[in-house]
Amino acid sequence: LGLGMLVADEGLALVRFDDAGLAQNIATVALVVILFEGGLSTDPVAFRFAGVPAAGLATFGVVITAGVVALTAWLLLDVGTTTALLLGAVVASTDAAAVFAALRSEPLPPRTRRLLQLESGMNDPVAVLLTVGMVEVWRADPTAWDWTRFLAVQLVVGVIVGLGVGWLGRVLIGSLSGPAVSSLGVITLAIAAISYGTAAIGGGSGFLAVYLTGAVIATARRSARRVLYFHEGLAATAQSVLFLLLGILVFPSELLEDLGAAFVVAGALVLLARPLAVVSVLVWSRTPLRRMAVISWAGLRGAVPVVLATIPFSAGHPDGALIFDVTFVVV
Repeated sequence: LGLGMLVADEGLALVRFDDAGLAQNIATVALVVILFEGGLSTDPVAFRFAGVPAAGLATFGVVITAGVVALTAWLLLDVGTTTALLLGAVVASTDAAAVFAALRSEPLPPRTRRLLQLESGMNDPVAVLLTVGMVEVWRADPTAWDWTRFLAVQLVVGVIVGLGVGWLGRVLIGSLSGPAVSSLGVITLAIAAISYGTAAIGGGSGFLAVYLTGAVIATARRSARRVLYFHEGLAATAQSVLFLLLGILVFPSELLEDLGAAFVVAGALVLLARPLAVVSVLVWSRTPLRRMAVISWAGLRGAVPVVLATIPFSAGHPDGALIFDVTFVVV
């Protein structure tokens, strides 16, 4: 991020790049690589032990987080209703790349680690729904049926495509022999691309699909281990490229102007919205308070919220630059 800002317009002016649409497309490719690696890294038994609470955090938790942040922004900042709701929606989801990277170095209990992994892999569709929905509210006036249908298609198509392509990919990988085995990295990367593209064409969540595809392929333990190091390196590279690109897009002078608003949103997110969402979802399962505290603090934000912030920015929303800058500082 720092290097991106250094070489951009307000730094050494070595690179000029202000195409938010192209940046969004590049970021999407990077997120596909990152989420697929996250699926491969997910312990298959995690769905059995943490699937239900993770699904709760990935749906109701995201909505609660977005609502609390939006209400705080609307009350304390001089912004309109749709801007406040967009700020809440954009920062509501945790980031798979950031969470997975942190969990590799922190010895958390298995149950907590699995819950955080699954949540970060599954909560992007709801955040996308809220962000795109708020942009449409600004543009037009969608009905409750439009919202319900959009969410249902995103989730159902994403799950079906993710599991289906993952199963086919697992069968394909299991049938490889001889020299073809050396191409496992390329083959699995192609499978990830097919999963995302098929879900996107069908109107579903490509991000959810590609994560589930990786998780299904991971059940083929022998084959998954062979390619995991390849995809870990690829995901690390994609994350670096993504943050470099986002750093180039940012203007530090504008960040300073919006610093106060960013601190308000960050404070509301870290100290109020995220803990409230975690407690609201997990209190029914009698989760210990210490564990809920760890899950609250470990709900890291990363590249996904910044990428979501490019949606209102590229759509021409009057506060698009403010939303992008605030989200950048929050992350």
